Order: sequence, then C-alpha cells, then structure tokens
Amino acid sequence: MERCGWAGDDPLYITYHDTEWGVPERDSRALWETLVLEGFQAGLSWITVLRKRENFRAALAGFDPEAIAGWGEADVARLLDDPGIIRHRGKIAATIGNARAWQEIEAEQGFARYIWDFVDGRPVQNRFATLAEVPADTDISRKLSKDLKRRGFRFCGPTITYAFMQAAGLVNDHLVTCPCHAEVARLG
Repeated sequence: MERCGWAGDDPLYITYHDTEWGVPERDSRALWETLVLEGFQAGLSWITVLRKRENFRAALAGFDPEAIAGWGEADVARLLDDPGIIRHRGKIAATIGNARAWQEIEAEQGFARYIWDFVDGRPVQNRFATLAEVPADTDISRKLSKDLKRRGFRFCGPTITYAFMQAAGLVNDHLVTCPCHAEVARLG
C-alpha cells in the first residue's frame, strides 16, 4: 500500500500526512487553529503553511482565540512586519475577527460541538481510490461555510472548509490504498 499521492517526498509533508491529517480533532482551540491555517493557505500551497506553522504559533499567541480576539490595528501592523508568517492584511484581520466569532460559538455551545454537528458527531468515511475522485467541496462544506460566514467568519469558503474538514478528521479522505485510511477510520 502507498500513502496518498499529495504527500510527496518532503519529510515535513510525510509526517503531517502520517500523523495529523485526517485524525479526528475534537478540541475547540485546535479546530480553530486548523481553520485559521487553512484560511492562510488560500492561494498558496499547504507545504508553505506547514513550513511556517511554528512561526504562526509564536506570532499568534499559540493560536489562543481568547487572546487574539482582543487584538487591534497595532497587532495587525506587527504581524504584517513578521517575515516568519504569511503577511496578508485581509487574512490577518480575518484571524482577529474569526477569534471573536469563535468566542461567541464557544460560549454558546462549544466550537468543537458546533463543528462536529455538521457531520452528526462522526467522521464521514469516504472510500476514494484516486486523488481525482476527491472533491474540492461538498454539500456539507458549503453548509459549514455559509453558517460560519453568517456568524462572522471570513476566509472560510466551501473549498477552505472542506480542506479544514479533511485536515481535522471530519471526513476521512485518505485514499483506500493509503495505510492511514484504515487507522483514521478506526479512530473515527
């Protein structure tokens, strides 16, 4: 069996694929981190984000949405000067706004519960044989995207939300030929 073709041969990508991608995440803060990183990835390759992830963690207070929600223009300016992260004003401002929206959902019902309710609390177990079969978005990711936007989130279109669902294990999109498929299914 061989791992999913998108993992390539970069050791960082392989480790991410083998140990994180598709593993069901149920921690509210960690889910928010994943959604934020997927938003920063828009228009770029995921390996770019992975290579900068530790820099993002340092710059974004360990992805603490409670801390980030209180940030303002001075923090945007500071982040725009940080060469260790992706310096995009819209994505940075969205991260701060998304932290505030996260707080509301977290207080209302818990962000993890909110997210997992879109898949009835259990990962969708897909059985794709080729990368060509894997969709860019789905009905569920479109619903999630629409609801996140309604609640004030930005940089969370249906393609971003589907990539988030894949990364956070709400869907198992490891190919059936990948040794991780069965393990991720078992975790679900």
